[in-house]
Amino acid sequence: MVDIRILESRSDLLESQRVFRAAMVGLPTLQVTEDEIASLREPGRTYGAFDGDRLVGTTDSARGTLTLPGGARVPHLAVTHVGVLPTHTRRGVVSALLRRQLRDARDAGGVVASLRASEAVIYGRYGYGVATSSVSAEVVTARASVRDEAVSSGTVRLVEDGDVFDVQAGIVAAHPSSRPGTITRLPVWWNASRLRGRTDTGPVWNAVHSTGGVDDGYVRYRPRDPRTWWSGNDRRVVVEDFHAPDDAVFADLVRFLLRLDLVDRITFPALPVDTVLPLLMHDRRSVRLDRTEDETWLRILDVSAALSARTYGAGDPVTIAVQDPDLPENAGTYAVAPDGVRVVDAAPDLTVHVRDLASVLLGGTSWSALVTAGLAQGEPAAADALFRTASAPFAGVGF
Repeated sequence: MVDIRILESRSDLLESQRVFRAAMVGLPTLQVTEDEIASLREPGRTYGAFDGDRLVGTTDSARGTLTLPGGARVPHLAVTHVGVLPTHTRRGVVSALLRRQLRDARDAGGVVASLRASEAVIYGRYGYGVATSSVSAEVVTARASVRDEAVSSGTVRLVEDGDVFDVQAGIVAAHPSSRPGTITRLPVWWNASRLRGRTDTGPVWNAVHSTGGVDDGYVRYRPRDPRTWWSGNDRRVVVEDFHAPDDAVFADLVRFLLRLDLVDRITFPALPVDTVLPLLMHDRRSVRLDRTEDETWLRILDVSAALSARTYGAGDPVTIAVQDPDLPENAGTYAVAPDGVRVVDAAPDLTVHVRDLASVLLGGTSWSALVTAGLAQGEPAAADALFRTASAPFAGVGF
């Protein structure tokens, strides 16, 4: 049986980094010193699983907010660096780490937690469900041009001087997206970006969008393979980071990217599944939407608080019975109506595990889909009307 402890010393935090990277196998090398590791971890948020004196597993997190339908931002725990050494897999180490982490987060007043899953069959057993998805896109520049009548709001300039991450962090903080699923980009995230930037030897470019002289969006991009840039006939640019709080900023940044010379294709690794990108183009076939992948795996820590914080569409009230074996205080029946949420003692219209409630909380999945898949039981029509959102949820940032 492993012993779960909170890691505090820099040497322990650095060892947790090594454990995680050994567990992940395929991550690129990232050299981190004891001085640097402290800037990449929130104090008191890194857990270690010990077999005797040996650290064999780890997880950590950082605190921020997540945007719900209607714009409310609730306390959010960004869970990351979950890993176990190959010598100790399938011994319950991950279960011990994650259940301790979730219990502590709930007791501290957390409302939701989320992570990015390396495997799709692990995290549902701890109450995480897929709440947002993303789609990748490729633009063939020879065929692509933005419609003249498409929205526009400002200008775009290249930024090369100073700390571009400070500029970008300021833009995100001042002009956050209102899309459901948006999470705050935390100091540890920006610190990790700076660290990768210092060790990156390839060309990277940054452009900033301004409306009325105020910076409100940006794009970071790089050539996929600089070695073949001069002689190649398939020169590709990959968009590494893209922040556009509204469609007008998005359209202007796309216009900028299409003005890049010597580029045959532009790749967007992750966009919302309802992205407007194809509609912006004169030739919509210049855009190929490719793989759709799960993005946010959401864990509801406080069902009552999460349901009460979001807004709902017009429709009849529904009663929803929620099951949650790991956090039993969440279990109960909730009456959900356009004017609010309350706990009731009544027969439910729908019954669902907290894992699958996470899938519908942000509007990324319908209740009808859950019932069809056997993941919820009951009549879904009224709940579909209440939980429907105007835009697909999307986080747009990894961690």
